[in-house]
Amino acid sequence: MSFDYDKLINRPVASVEHTYTARDSILYALGVGLARDPMDRKELPFVYETGQKVMPTQASVLGGSGSLRDSGVVWAKVLHASESLQLHRPLPAKGTVVGRGRITSILDKGPKVGALIISERALTDKDSGELLATVVHSLMARGNGGFGGPSGPSPAVAKVPESAPDRHCDLPTSPSQALLYRLSGDWNPLHADPAAAAAVGFERPILHGLCTYGVVCHALLKSLCDYDPARLKRFDARFTSPVYPGETIRTEIWGSRGEVLFRATVPERGVVVLNNGLAVID
Repeated sequence: MSFDYDKLINRPVASVEHTYTARDSILYALGVGLARDPMDRKELPFVYETGQKVMPTQASVLGGSGSLRDSGVVWAKVLHASESLQLHRPLPAKGTVVGRGRITSILDKGPKVGALIISERALTDKDSGELLATVVHSLMARGNGGFGGPSGPSPAVAKVPESAPDRHCDLPTSPSQALLYRLSGDWNPLHADPAAAAAVGFERPILHGLCTYGVVCHALLKSLCDYDPARLKRFDARFTSPVYPGETIRTEIWGSRGEVLFRATVPERGVVVLNNGLAVID
């Protein structure tokens, strides 16, 4: 199927019911590095069914529709550009959620850059109908630019200050972290198979972008929220470089309440892996 802007932007997206268990929530938390120290009583509730807490970024892996399947997108050239998460209330540890998604814009950034595809998903609790989260997901389809569609305006992004951060939080990743995180639903072989990684130019499998996103969320919960997920109301970031499992993710933070700015680096290589971060914290 060829890439057709008019058909894709007007394509209806079916609602998706997603039932998850306490075990799934524990697996997600382990996948983004919680409870590396099993004696840490502030992290334990995320991986233990008694008084269980849920990582806010788990909303990003719930209720997805796969709305771009059979769309003409060249998947081998797709990059995850950014993720925005608005939390309306804490996620329950288990339940059934309904994801209602739509493609909000497709921007033609030219044949050398690609097509920026932005979608939005509202996540509601099936039983109560309460809105839990709104997820905005942006992909850069590098093989689909130059189709003749609108080029902008691009979504505004937060600007991280040039001054030194107010604080930073270093969190290690494990060499097998991508293999654990993929059990939350992203089975892309790029994150598991050395041959698949080498085929697209990586020396070894890379960490999922949304796993990095979850690790940085952990850093903010640890540094600013005393591990209370209800205090995090918004969490936005742009993906700029991959992380190799086993590296350290350093989250640099400006501010402590209200609108907080952040970015994440890998100190071992001196690269920025998440940028233009904006969180809203009560």
